Amino acid sequence: MFLIRCPWCGERDQSEFACGGEAHMSRPAPSGTLSDAEWAGYLFLRTNPKGVHAERWNHQAGCRRWFNMARNTATDDILAVYKIGEAKPEVSANLPATPSGEAFGSGNDAVKVAAPGEGGGE
Repeated sequence: MFLIRCPWCGERDQSEFACGGEAHMSRPAPSGTLSDAEWAGYLFLRTNPKGVHAERWNHQAGCRRWFNMARNTATDDILAVYKIGEAKPEVSANLPATPSGEAFGSGNDAVKVAAPGEGGGE
């Protein structure tokens, strides 16, 4: 259990909230030039970083408003909470080492998958 600070209601138990996925996603402009692959990318592909991640949250058992949260996905530390439409704050987080001791992945290079620039399997 942890507490989440709603920008309108203050701190409340996490059971009052629902995560709405990645924040700061822009819907592609309607056009006949968008390929099926590009549309599928918008619908289904999301970043899944180990570390700082901006997410949309809804205070479903309270004011029912949406807001953004910057969270460290490795530790569940809440780094910032800000209203929809506000600029994403600059935050940083320390990443714990994995059980194998490295800062990224499982230690099994045969199954390590990372996007270019994410570290680890380049």
